[in-house]
Amino acid sequence: MPIDSDSISSSVILPDEKKIFFKHIRKENLHTLSGYESVGGYSSLKKAFAMPPDQIIDEVKKSALRGRGGAGFPTGSKWGFVPFDSGKPIYLLCNADESEPGTFKDRVILEKNPHSLIEGIIVSSFAVRCHKSYIYIRGEYVHAGKIVEKAIAEAYAKGYLGKNILGSGHDLEVVLHRGAGAYICGEETGLISSLEGKKGYPKLKPPFPAISGFLGCPTVVNNVETLCAVPWIIENGAEAYTQYGKGQSKGTKLFSISGWVKTPGTYEVEMGISLKAFIDECAGGMKNGAKLKAVIPGGSSTPPLTASEVDVACLDYESMLKFGTFLGSGGVIVVSEHQCLLKLLEHLAEFYWDESCGQCTPCREGTGWLYKMIKKIGRGEATSADLESLKKTAKSMMGTTICALSDAAAMPVLGFINKFPEEFQAHLDQKGCPMKQCGGSAH
Repeated sequence: MPIDSDSISSSVILPDEKKIFFKHIRKENLHTLSGYESVGGYSSLKKAFAMPPDQIIDEVKKSALRGRGGAGFPTGSKWGFVPFDSGKPIYLLCNADESEPGTFKDRVILEKNPHSLIEGIIVSSFAVRCHKSYIYIRGEYVHAGKIVEKAIAEAYAKGYLGKNILGSGHDLEVVLHRGAGAYICGEETGLISSLEGKKGYPKLKPPFPAISGFLGCPTVVNNVETLCAVPWIIENGAEAYTQYGKGQSKGTKLFSISGWVKTPGTYEVEMGISLKAFIDECAGGMKNGAKLKAVIPGGSSTPPLTASEVDVACLDYESMLKFGTFLGSGGVIVVSEHQCLLKLLEHLAEFYWDESCGQCTPCREGTGWLYKMIKKIGRGEATSADLESLKKTAKSMMGTTICALSDAAAMPVLGFINKFPEEFQAHLDQKGCPMKQCGGSAH
């Protein structure tokens, strides 16, 4: 697909002074209150508290900040749905249940710069008239949880949390809540169910959480990265934020990159940069000189890109849609020529089968069927009719359940079949895995 070369950056590496999240990330004691304050931390509070809450919401709307947890919904619009005159308490929930395979960007913030999250929660809570906020953290993030817990205690001791923060008249209590290791609790209504002490089952919408969420009260659920962008926007202005990015994808974004690259990790780049340049410049290119085979651009639930698509794709919401996939949570997974896509898909299908909460039949039964059929193809026991059955099952799982986990399991299957049909056909023709990687290969 042709692309205007002037619409992408020639270099994807942002200098530190231009970064929003990682400007001081290498500072040794940044995770402490004193370290964070030494680089200007909590400076946005004074400006925020001098603004009417509605003005903060308007500024976030003007910034075009979109949710960084995967859905990409405009943050200011989400806040604007909250009924401020309902007479019920309003809650702000930080979604730190980062469980999407291939995604580990929020973990860096939680471990290296937790006070930036707390500052974001304070400003955001003031904007939506919230006086109690919860950070729902992934259960496996034990180390990160301890760091965030200590940061919360420091913030309370300094008067950034609690009663009458900095004399503003605004009260805010922040509580860290540890999840129990369920992927489904990364979905906002599943998170709410878990926080209420129930099974982590997603809920039907409407009503949406902004109207009736936690304990039946108006609730805003935002991702870690989303909340961390808010203080910068208030401090520097929405117009400054929109100078980053392109089209409807504004600002900078954190991307995790893993797989067959030289320097996997988390990088902050401007939205809209070239995906190929991101892989080559930030992650050092392909490891051991291997050729690129495929890229999963937004975490394991997003359909893949072929090598030719990677050459022209950009890291923004609109570009990904053109190629039939999504920016998602920013978990870029790079696959080399030496890896069998059926084996990769087998691992993904097993994950979603294991993580299905079982509430909806298409997901509870369908995820297991996908896994078993993929295994059958890998073992060399399948026919073309089985491949058609795999496609039919995946299609029947799309849009038929309460939450998107069923879709998350089906989309990679359909994506790999549509974009790499030759790999599936090779398994059928050779009665097993040509690369000798799938379980039970005839070779």
